[in-house]
Amino acid sequence: MANENIEITAYLKTFCGWSEGVRAVFRKYELEYVEKDIIKNPAFRWEMEQKSGQPLSPCVVVNDTMLADVSGEEVEAWLTRSGLLEKSDAQPDAPIDSACTDEQHAAMDAAARFSSQASGANVRIVE
Repeated sequence: MANENIEITAYLKTFCGWSEGVRAVFRKYELEYVEKDIIKNPAFRWEMEQKSGQPLSPCVVVNDTMLADVSGEEVEAWLTRSGLLEKSDAQPDAPIDSACTDEQHAAMDAAARFSSQASGANVRIVE
């Protein structure tokens, strides 16, 4: 299936297990997406709340369909159920169905400081 026909905008938090799970799904399928960090830019939180009608994240917009307050597992399920992706048995590189511990937050923070590129998926971060 062609991933080129999928337009994705993700409203995510900088360091959050749920948000990282959504990113892991995008990396797993090498999906291009626009990330709007709702922590670094409060205007994106307002935009997310206006579009989704609620304050919880992550929220993902796929081809004009809002998936509000979702996990990576739910995003993957929706994409495959909708016929936009063919389910892959490959394992994601991060948990896609859980919050993260304080240790995971610290590890993600450290990794972000030393990593200059996202591997796998092509992401454009809008600040």
